[in-house]
Amino acid sequence: MLNPLLRSHSLLELNEIEQLIAEGGPHLQARIACEVRVGNQTLPVHTIMLGNPSPKVPAVGFFGGVHGLERIGAEVVIAYLRTLVKRLAWDKVLHQQLKSVRLVFMPLVNPGGLLLGTRANPRGVDLMRNAPIESKEPVPFLIGGQRLSPGLPWFRGQEGAPMECESTALCALVEEELLSRKFSLAIDCHSGFGSQDRIWFPLAHSATPIAHLPELHALQTIFAQTNAHHQYVFEPQSLQYLTHGDLWDHLYLRAAADRRRTFLPLTLEMGSWLWIKKNPRQLFNRFGIFNPLIGHRQQRVMRRHLALLDFFTRAASSHQRWLPTAAARDQHYADAMVRWYRRKSK
Repeated sequence: MLNPLLRSHSLLELNEIEQLIAEGGPHLQARIACEVRVGNQTLPVHTIMLGNPSPKVPAVGFFGGVHGLERIGAEVVIAYLRTLVKRLAWDKVLHQQLKSVRLVFMPLVNPGGLLLGTRANPRGVDLMRNAPIESKEPVPFLIGGQRLSPGLPWFRGQEGAPMECESTALCALVEEELLSRKFSLAIDCHSGFGSQDRIWFPLAHSATPIAHLPELHALQTIFAQTNAHHQYVFEPQSLQYLTHGDLWDHLYLRAAADRRRTFLPLTLEMGSWLWIKKNPRQLFNRFGIFNPLIGHRQQRVMRRHLALLDFFTRAASSHQRWLPTAAARDQHYADAMVRWYRRKSK
């Protein structure tokens, strides 16, 4: 019988997600988190889970396509899901690993924005400015989130309105699958900031150091130790700019209310300026500002970031081996303050 999730869409990314769901068969648990209406089309927001469902094991969430213009974010997450589905057919080691971790995917959070070629969703709302969280510190005009008009970028939605259905679906998935566990990671894939690939962590609405700063420094340390020639800049988002309404700040603060829980949300910001520098003609293409348009660069991006996502899977599965405790935690905190907040304290 045809998988009820397998339909035909005008978005190639949605078609591939549904083909992977069908191919993964009994190894995957999939559902439609919400549906988005665009013209005469109804587009689903898919969630896919695999691995051990027990709340006693850690989990990793992989998210892409929050901003419709940043197609590469969704493509990286879909590509990682594809490698896992293909390996399920033959990889004994993967099956063993999945006994100790839960993997959660929302590969295309904003299918309507991707179809329309907009950063925002079809209602004009920037999903990454949509959470009910306000910065008490100055934020940059517009980019920090605005309520003036959906016709301008970075629109947060009307004050007092509920979150958009896509934002609500993302938060519900995180609360159900990630925040229900003692340890979880999330990685949200974006593009468009600078000429370097950056891994950002909260807080985005405040320059105050995050409560789990030692844990994040420990994660950065093991990543650097095992990837000596990596090109990522690992830092708090607040070093670059502050915003209202950040979804990951909203979810992190909810998780941090329970001190028994460790939730580390990360954002991969792929540096799209480098692609433009190598191919300036991309400036004349709406998607070219945020995505590699030449085939071999697309392939290079995939190779680079798939290894990163696999690292986070391994780190979550083995978190008890690297999470700092007691004196080690104090040292990581001191080192992190020097690394990331020294400029702020001067």
